[in-house]
Amino acid sequence: MSIGISSGSELERRSRMKKILFYGMTGEKMCFQHIFLNALDLHSSGQEVKIIFEGASVKLVSVFEEENNPLYKRVKEAGIIAGVCLACSKVLNVYEDNLKSSLIMLDDMSGHAGVKKYVMDGYEIISI
Repeated sequence: MSIGISSGSELERRSRMKKILFYGMTGEKMCFQHIFLNALDLHSSGQEVKIIFEGASVKLVSVFEEENNPLYKRVKEAGIIAGVCLACSKVLNVYEDNLKSSLIMLDDMSGHAGVKKYVMDGYEIISI
């Protein structure tokens, strides 16, 4: 009879599970590819992973979309991408292109994509 108590192995799994947010600032495509690789690797091992495009990286969204980048497609389809900075998209003149990606535009920190929500929810933040 189950009374809602988790088994020992379930508790161990939960205690090992991490929450990681990749806060991508770089506009360098190769660096962002490594964000994708690490996010997919962590996600495949059961970790909770999110990616935010912030700063110069917002210019990469349309590049990845246009080239049908396979890593980008995988993280997008897996729901790993939390969104794209609204303010940076506008300032860097890629707002319209980024809207076409169907990614969420984030503006919770004075128009920019903040990390407070993730910190408060226990995420480790990795900024690249």
